[in-house]
Amino acid sequence: MIVGLLFAIFGGALVGLQNIFNSKVNERAGSWATTSLVLGMGFLASLTMGLLFEGGQLFNLQNMKTWYWFSGILGVGVVGCLVQGIKLLGPTYAIAIALTSQLVFALLGDTFGWLGLVRVPFTFSQLVGVLIIVGGIIIFKFGGSRESQKSAAKISLPAVKGN
Repeated sequence: MIVGLLFAIFGGALVGLQNIFNSKVNERAGSWATTSLVLGMGFLASLTMGLLFEGGQLFNLQNMKTWYWFSGILGVGVVGCLVQGIKLLGPTYAIAIALTSQLVFALLGDTFGWLGLVRVPFTFSQLVGVLIIVGGIIIFKFGGSRESQKSAAKISLPAVKGN
């Protein structure tokens, strides 16, 4: 279990870093170039690592349902939406919303057994957990805005005197 927790923490950290990198690339290259670059580099890296660690077994894809082959297309939506979300909302707020959305959809997938998942009964504690996270995002976004406005109002630039 500890190893799974460490992988999840490390994966979350990588997602956060990747999205910051992606937003910086997007400032220079645009959304489609960013998406192409990110997914293209990801393809090359995963192909290289797969060949190094799995060799010829990498492409042993027997008994895979046809629609599984198209899951990579979702990556285009992931990168494109997050790049735009970060551009419009900022990294912290956009990632917080994206992670909450992931949690909600994972919960729905477990509850309804989507895509062949084993059904896990929905519990009240799961609902409370999601609501706490959503409440935290709302507090994060709107709770500090008054303080920021007060701080900004207190800052004044010194007058420049002419010669």
